[in-house]
Amino acid sequence: MIRIDDGRSREEWDGFVAARPEANFLQSWDFYEFHAARGKQIVRRLVRRDGQIVGAYAGVVETAKRGTYLAIAGGPLCDYGDQKLLTEIFADIKKAGERHQCVFVRVRPQEPLNDHSLATMQKLGLIPAPMYLSVEYAGILDLTRSRDEILAGASQRFRRKLRKAEKLDIEVDVSDDDEAIREFCRLEKLHAKRQEYIAFSDAFLRKQFEAFRKGGEVLIYTAKYEGETLAQNFMIFYGAEASYHYGVSSELGTKYSAAPLLHLAAMDEARRRGCVRYNLWGIVGREETSHRFYGVSEFKRSFGCEELRYIPAHDLVLRPAKYQITKIVENLRKKYRHV
Repeated sequence: MIRIDDGRSREEWDGFVAARPEANFLQSWDFYEFHAARGKQIVRRLVRRDGQIVGAYAGVVETAKRGTYLAIAGGPLCDYGDQKLLTEIFADIKKAGERHQCVFVRVRPQEPLNDHSLATMQKLGLIPAPMYLSVEYAGILDLTRSRDEILAGASQRFRRKLRKAEKLDIEVDVSDDDEAIREFCRLEKLHAKRQEYIAFSDAFLRKQFEAFRKGGEVLIYTAKYEGETLAQNFMIFYGAEASYHYGVSSELGTKYSAAPLLHLAAMDEARRRGCVRYNLWGIVGREETSHRFYGVSEFKRSFGCEELRYIPAHDLVLRPAKYQITKIVENLRKKYRHV
């Protein structure tokens, strides 16, 4: 017998989610504590079969002029080969969306993209979403390989940058204190101005940092040269995966190629914590040269990463007439943002 109820215990929730080999922080307890701290309504549901937890999904209710929707990034987590289980879970997801008066529910499962997974989404009554939800195409490094093995698989360009940084005696600091996130917020504004994107607010970054700090899941890596901050990485460690969540740099940091040092240091920490994957997060196709993330994608590829495509975002439509407005608005936004 399958029973689905609210997840109310951090220990029970993370005990199941963190043990899933495919999971990362997107379905962690603390990620939704962050959303709750932002004043968002959240949903956490645990799926039990004969008393044993066999699935979970967490989502956040997003309000927008085009319509309220429930976003479930990196979930639900369960056996996607069990059609009965999936049917029960998505029926519960539909009810959750209806309870929160959503126009649609958007999911981006933590499952690889293939013909079977797409057919599964179709059988469940979902349609491809006009806009992405979290990372759908990621660069992954296998942390069961040693540092030397990873460097051997990296590009010559990457190794040259690393040697250049090492010769400068760039200092790498690691911290989860308030000063680290203050400096990250400062540098992110400068980085956003230089790269011409809209920076996150200080409150957004601080609340996220504070939520993950409570569980000991976040560290900020800082590269410094002669007392000046060159670059910083905002790293999250959860379950089997270490995630390069955000990265910022100064002009001098780009010149001195500080970023490789930060990543190698974070990989060492990830191995100490038992992580087996290092997720460099979003990349775009080699052919997408006009995409605004093309340059950073090529940098991530220089690590020699495996390219993993997840099932892209799909929508469960609850109010078809209002959903048509969403499709129009999001298609226009996608074109304008070059994403």
